[in-house]
Amino acid sequence: MITILGPTASGKTSVAARLAAEIGGEIISADSRQVYRRMDIGTGKDLADYTLEIKHETLNIPYHLIDICEPGTKYNLYQYQQDFYEAYQHIQSRGAVPILCGGTGLYIEAVLKGYQLSPVPQNPELRARLEGKSLDELTQMLVALKQQNGSNMHNTTDVDSAQRAIRAIEIEEYNLHTPMPKRELPPIDSLIIGVNIDRELRREKITRRLKARLEEGMVDEVQSLLNEGIPAEDLIYYGLEYKYVTEYLTGKTTYDEMFRGLEIAIHQFAKRQMTWFRGMERRGFTIHWIDATLPMEEKVAKILEMTK
Repeated sequence: MITILGPTASGKTSVAARLAAEIGGEIISADSRQVYRRMDIGTGKDLADYTLEIKHETLNIPYHLIDICEPGTKYNLYQYQQDFYEAYQHIQSRGAVPILCGGTGLYIEAVLKGYQLSPVPQNPELRARLEGKSLDELTQMLVALKQQNGSNMHNTTDVDSAQRAIRAIEIEEYNLHTPMPKRELPPIDSLIIGVNIDRELRREKITRRLKARLEEGMVDEVQSLLNEGIPAEDLIYYGLEYKYVTEYLTGKTTYDEMFRGLEIAIHQFAKRQMTWFRGMERRGFTIHWIDATLPMEEKVAKILEMTK
């Protein structure tokens, strides 16, 4: 498998599509929001990138894990792992090359390493019992449960809010009373390519792209989701474009406040993506960085050279 990662606005999708055209590849998206249908402009699906004109021939590059669930639902890492592995096996069975492409570092790392996760349903009775308890009380309960289960506190993010502490208790309770073999998915061996874009150029592209998306009808897209009956808080949950545009449409902010706040938030998001990728390198992944400003032919040639 080949993995192509990079921050938002680095042009990784067009690189992946062009590479797929060269080697008979199919793309598996690693984007936590492009899974949702009718959330196209705000998530930057750029589906036109998967249609290429090469030597007067139109080529449609197959893609996976885009438009697979309804807005308003909450897709998660466990589900992504299962869906990824299914797509990965199907692509291999057809003799094509899987190309994982995206910017959600957690999703990429989870499938490359073969994280072991188990799905834990919500427990409304337990949640009702825990409602109103202080963060200290919840933390003590969680520590006791983890001792019973022989599991460790991963870090303080387990209990940085009452909501997260309750979810962590819910998971420990479930594992205590419902011993379930975790579905093991094997780690995947992959050549990892990073598309590296200069910070100033990235900032410039983010601002230009945000303006273009607003002109393409991003506000109308969010309004139509609200008109469908999807609650505003569910759209805000998806963050970035959906959070800021929903707040504007529900009268919490002005258009200018929405634009300025969203622009800053996307810049911060891109910075966090790069922090995650650098962290992957510290955790033992080798990422081969290529310059985003190189001509497309040169970028693809460099990747092909690395596959030999």
